[in-house]
Amino acid sequence: MTPSPAPRRSKLPARYAAFVMPLVLSVLMTFVVSAISTLRSLGPTPAFIATWPATWGISWLVAFPVLLAVLPLVRKIVALAVEAPSSS
Repeated sequence: MTPSPAPRRSKLPARYAAFVMPLVLSVLMTFVVSAISTLRSLGPTPAFIATWPATWGISWLVAFPVLLAVLPLVRKIVALAVEAPSSS
């Protein structure tokens, strides 16, 4: 008996990239920054494990909408600082 192939996962359409990129970025950045700041504040204790998930959640709830709001400004600043690729 041959195993059936795993179902292919389809990707989101390209139009969602402007939403998915800040979503992933905000999850990863708040995950790391909240872990570091909570660990620095509480130390490697059971209180850290108990506190950090809520701290991360609150920081993500703030960071994601802020990132969506400032991303157009960030793109403009980057365009001023970085030379556009040459079209050849």
